[in-house]
Amino acid sequence: MISLNDVKAARERISDIAHITPILQSEQLSTLCGNQLLLKSEHLQKTGSFKIRGASNKVIHAMEIGAKYVTAASSGNHGQAVAYVANKYGIPATIVVPENVSKCKVNAIQAYNGKIEMCGTTSAERLPRAQAIADQESGVFIPPYDDPFIMAGQGTVGLEILEQVDHIDAIIVPIGGGGLISGILTAIKETNPKIKVIGVEPEIANDTYLSLQNKKITAIDSTTTIADGLRTNQPGDLTFPVLMKYVDDLVLVSEDEIRQAFSFVMERTKQLIEPSSATTVAAAMFNKLNIQGKNIVTVISGGNVDLDKIHQLLVDITE
Repeated sequence: MISLNDVKAARERISDIAHITPILQSEQLSTLCGNQLLLKSEHLQKTGSFKIRGASNKVIHAMEIGAKYVTAASSGNHGQAVAYVANKYGIPATIVVPENVSKCKVNAIQAYNGKIEMCGTTSAERLPRAQAIADQESGVFIPPYDDPFIMAGQGTVGLEILEQVDHIDAIIVPIGGGGLISGILTAIKETNPKIKVIGVEPEIANDTYLSLQNKKITAIDSTTTIADGLRTNQPGDLTFPVLMKYVDDLVLVSEDEIRQAFSFVMERTKQLIEPSSATTVAAAMFNKLNIQGKNIVTVISGGNVDLDKIHQLLVDITE
């Protein structure tokens, strides 16, 4: 497993690329949730999501050992990040995306000179394809989550939270393949184990929830959750043991609850966040955390949303 030192090394490696993102808050949101709710705003990160952290850590390391070409498999955000870093350092990148990928994410990948290949609709289909392309072209495959350099890079979110917020009772993190939460767990639990770290998944994309229940990696069928960044089929071989060791709880939110949270944040805070990000707010809004009167940081993982699909996500918000 990765260590706190790995996360600290990642912060040094990516310091010229990743932003230190702000902590935002909404009095209305805090009142509604019954907690002091703070938003770690990775939707304001370079390329629009936390993914730039792990991608830059991995790509830079790959270049240090001689890589001249990289590939990635991604529902969008990881692919954008890999394409951005590769373009910055002048090496080509091919990004394998699902056939139902968001238009805005494809546009961003292409804007960073990434080559697009579409493959299936599940991570189980696109991951081996991206690996195969890397093997054929003597390149390096940059995994979306199940890699120590990716995990350590994502863990820098946790280090920043510790430095930005004086007193933290809990940190709420969305879970796809587990790269983000495993990195944050490492940074937090090896610094201050009293801080709770709680994961959130959509009810219809509950592979990590089932895996924790079964105490072994458990796969699910493909999912159509609106939280497209969380559409993995199973947690990673490297990420899952970190969750087993450290995570305090994992809660589930419905598609309607995700829409409610997305709409509330957009209307009341004027922030455009992804449905994947809205899962953490939904967990707080709908009392899934069993926490009251505490200081809670929700990780807002990204903000890349197709503008022509926003109307499909908006609903009348409930007080």
